[in-house]
Amino acid sequence: IFQPLHALRTAEKALLPGYHPFEWKPPLKNVSTNTEVGIIDGLSGLPLSIDDYPVDTIAKRFRYDAALVSALMDMEEDILEGMKAKNLDDYLNGPFTVVVKESCDGMGDVSEKHGSGPAVPEKAVRFSFTVMNIAIVHANENIRIFEEAKPNSELCCKPLCLMLADESDHETLTAILSPLIAEREAMKNSELLLEMGGILRTFKFIFRGTGYDEKLVREVEGLEASGSTYICTLCDATRLEASQNLVFHSITRSHAENLERYEVWRSNPYHESVDELRDRVKGVSAKPFIETVPSIDALHCDIGNATEFYRIFQLEVGEVYKNPDASKEERRRWQLTLDKHL
Repeated sequence: IFQPLHALRTAEKALLPGYHPFEWKPPLKNVSTNTEVGIIDGLSGLPLSIDDYPVDTIAKRFRYDAALVSALMDMEEDILEGMKAKNLDDYLNGPFTVVVKESCDGMGDVSEKHGSGPAVPEKAVRFSFTVMNIAIVHANENIRIFEEAKPNSELCCKPLCLMLADESDHETLTAILSPLIAEREAMKNSELLLEMGGILRTFKFIFRGTGYDEKLVREVEGLEASGSTYICTLCDATRLEASQNLVFHSITRSHAENLERYEVWRSNPYHESVDELRDRVKGVSAKPFIETVPSIDALHCDIGNATEFYRIFQLEVGEVYKNPDASKEERRRWQLTLDKHL
């Protein structure tokens, strides 16, 4: 199945980034205008000097804009069908607004069981994206012409970068993902011109970094690791504050604020002690380099559900509907009874 790139037929090459011509208006800052860019070395352009942190990794990636174009051309039929379904003329040229979900996660142990490959970390990290929906403004109305039916399926998740690295290795992660993020930032302020269905159409992109688990959110937003006293990636609560307040919380952290706090941490403008400074920046101790959107991952959904069911089962064990004013001791007894059964 896995053939070398030069052995692929044209129909197969058309599925890979780097096949379809496109243009950006205005041109992307610091990104080549060449569109025939396939798989590139994730370390290309990395200035390596003796003094630098050694980047012992192998990384392969697509250029972000070429990968997005490939994904859109793959969906050409869906887009044109969606326009037809909404009674729109298929010659409308946009601008189409494309919402892209970004995801990044460690893939765990990928060691060779008995091989003699290069000396690289035996863990892998994958950065990928999913086209969530596409909309067009027509007659002053925002009309959605495509929506991904299974947004969490691996079938619509497009790999962008694969690296043999540990997700906890901050230096390697930043070295390899920074060019991707620079390309993404450039695309935010530009429009893509792409021929689809024989007509030159315009696309704008909105990027939402929601596909990160807590460990990676902490990593890329510059926060302390999960053992930190600052327990939450969404607000400034400490463990003590969180334990005393289980109800009223609001999202207060943001990428921009994390960047400001990092500058305070780095420069210590008020000449404070380490503890005072740490309290001021609320656990920001590295430079944030990817903007994430606050969200809850599947694991924490499960934990939340389990906690809620545990509470309900406890009340059922004690038949609380018969005795709503049960004492603390009785409730504790219900809990012990339930724990024996679990």
